[in-house]
Amino acid sequence: MKIFPRYKNLLPVALTLLLAGACVAAPAAERNRDQALTRKLTTFNALVRELAENYVDTLPVDRTFDMAISAMLMSIDPYTEYYSSEEREGFKTMTTGQYGGIGSYIGMRPDSLVYISGPYEGSPAARAGLRTGDRIIAIDTTDVRHAGNERVSALLKGQPGTIVKVQVERPWAGPDSLLTFDIKREKLDIPSVPYYGVTRDDIGYIRLTSYMEKSPEEVREALESFKANPAVKGVVLDLRGNGGGLVESAVEIVNFFVPKGTEVLRMKGREKGSERVYKTTKQPLMPDMPLAVLIDGGSASASEITAGALQDLDRAVLIGSRSFGKGLVQSTRPLPYGGMLKVTTAKYYIPSGRLIQALDYSRRNPDGSVAVTPDSLCNTFTTRAGRLVKDGGGLQPDIKVEWPQVSPLTIALVRDNWIFDFGTRYAAEHPQIPAPQDFVVTDEIYDSFKASIDPERLKYDKTCEDLLEKLRTAAEKEGYMNDSTTQALDALKPLLTHNLQRDLDTRRSEIARYLTTDLIGRYYYNRGEVIADLNEDEALDRAAAILRDPAELKAILSAPKTDK
Repeated sequence: MKIFPRYKNLLPVALTLLLAGACVAAPAAERNRDQALTRKLTTFNALVRELAENYVDTLPVDRTFDMAISAMLMSIDPYTEYYSSEEREGFKTMTTGQYGGIGSYIGMRPDSLVYISGPYEGSPAARAGLRTGDRIIAIDTTDVRHAGNERVSALLKGQPGTIVKVQVERPWAGPDSLLTFDIKREKLDIPSVPYYGVTRDDIGYIRLTSYMEKSPEEVREALESFKANPAVKGVVLDLRGNGGGLVESAVEIVNFFVPKGTEVLRMKGREKGSERVYKTTKQPLMPDMPLAVLIDGGSASASEITAGALQDLDRAVLIGSRSFGKGLVQSTRPLPYGGMLKVTTAKYYIPSGRLIQALDYSRRNPDGSVAVTPDSLCNTFTTRAGRLVKDGGGLQPDIKVEWPQVSPLTIALVRDNWIFDFGTRYAAEHPQIPAPQDFVVTDEIYDSFKASIDPERLKYDKTCEDLLEKLRTAAEKEGYMNDSTTQALDALKPLLTHNLQRDLDTRRSEIARYLTTDLIGRYYYNRGEVIADLNEDEALDRAAAILRDPAELKAILSAPKTDK
């Protein structure tokens, strides 16, 4: 008797379609692989049929399919991904920056409540009056107090021009804490350049956060304004935290600074003859303007193409810390029922010929992990001017400026929402604050923040205390514990025991930076956050000094002299 006939062959059919085209006529050298693939598909088909017909409970089709596909793709690399028909809209938003909705970031608390983590500047959500920290209770007639991020996001999005009713609870709003907003959805454009402007008196600064279809035009707009400003003596392109995006946009942005016809990268796939060369196609906008690019461990993919090409061509000085190291390229393939596969199809090589991929997913450790290529195994290449650069492990900056390590206390204050919750309360009590470039966390603000923390609820890593206890345990275990040892450890204990108020004062400057960003974002949005961050930015200061000094810039971008 066939108990679950409605599930029969669903998974095998989906996977067969997913892999359609894999089992094509191949040269003799590849036939064994294709035959093995056929055997595995047949076995998997039979396995799923048996489960569908004989498993004691109803087979959860959607969850089973998603888990099987995810497990298969994760065994390849983290960039090859399956998107269902519902998820394709989110992918479209990532590449175009456009979607229909109210225009707000959302987040989720540990208690499962979803909240407004920041409306976009000028968005329907901002104009309607939604504020950072508002807790979303209902959307139209749907109670969403425990619905989760994805469900709430889907309900807030919709056809531009339609009305959505959003009910929120506003903390510290007293008896009027429950508020309802009727918001008209709009077609929204998420900017990839949240801010550009002149800083340090004579430096044009651009913060680029992603590579979307419109990114080149946004960067062009900034460069045109700098070009028209005689005070600008150099340009800084900030790619820190930029996870990448469209390769074509990266090539266009490089083109603003280098001559027409310059090779930017080569893509090489598995098959011979699949190589594709990307060259600039237009005359540059700023061929001679002194240029610096800021990078860090969050700079990946398309941002590494931009930074790496400009380094290899000796067109810009790279400042910051080592980039992420993603030298793989993904393409999309349509799948049945509206699905889509984003699959790694090639590796890219920047002008010097180097591949900057840090991890080789085709060679895994016995436990399945992937090791970073050590510097000792990296190969050396030369830039156009003859400077030495290496492949593997990302881009090494020409000038290293590391971000200072963040203390466990600050991490806990951010992670557990102490700073966020203080910001919500502060914004409720203060209708306005000074401009981003003028705002500072005063003694009054910081004392108020300290008073908002419950010492019994704040948990943070107390490394010295933990190590002292481990030392005491080890001494007892190994027989070193005696009266003298006990007295010595007891004497150390008050010196190494954490005091919250003291730690808050010791880490004030570090914590104040995060407080500043949170507070300014509530009044001046993402643009204001960027401006505030620039007030204390060692990498930007270093870049400005180099760009103002033609001799130093030339020395950095020239090959070192050798004795003959």
